[in-house]
Order: sequence, then C-alpha cells, then structure tokens
Amino acid sequence: MKKKMVRYTLETLPELTKAQRANLKALAARPDSEIDTSDIPELTDEQWKHAVRGRFYRPVKRQITARVDADVLDWLKRQGKGYQSRINAILRREMLEALKAGKEVA
Repeated sequence: MKKKMVRYTLETLPELTKAQRANLKALAARPDSEIDTSDIPELTDEQWKHAVRGRFYRPVKRQITARVDADVLDWLKRQGKGYQSRINAILRREMLEALKAGKEVA
C-alpha cells in the first residue's frame, strides 16, 4: 500500500497542543548534564572542525520570467552550460552580501 507523503512549510505546520508546548518547555529547562547521549555520543572539536554548514540544503526553486539585457545574457551563455544556475549564484551572492551588511529591504 502506497503512503501519501505529507509536506509542511512554516506557514502550514499544525499548531502545538498545550501538552506538546509544556513538554518542550520542560525539555528546554533541563540542564545539558541531564541529557543521555550514550547512544549518540557528542561530536568532538576535531569532528566539528571538518563540518560543513548546509551541505545537503537544497532551496526550493521557483520558475520566473525576467527580462535581462541581451549583452548580459550573451555573456552568461558564452560561459557554457548552466547560465541559469550562474544567474542564481550571482543573485545569491549579492543577497548574502546585502544581508551581511544589514541592507535588507522590508
């Protein structure tokens, strides 16, 4: 029997019950020393040194229509296959720089 996959976004997550909220609050109040990590040992500083943030993160893609200057598009296409991915990478780099500089516009 095939099962239906359920996906949630932040906007569609079901509300927590009072019992769930109380359980989370109690867990948050516990000191780290009370957490049993015997079945999942904590990572060492050496292991964290090689960690990579967002390694498996894949943002959701949305199709858009955009008008780009012809010379800019020609330049991107001349660099080979994947010009749309390059456009996205350029925009992401600019977005991250703006966010780092606190230039986010509401």
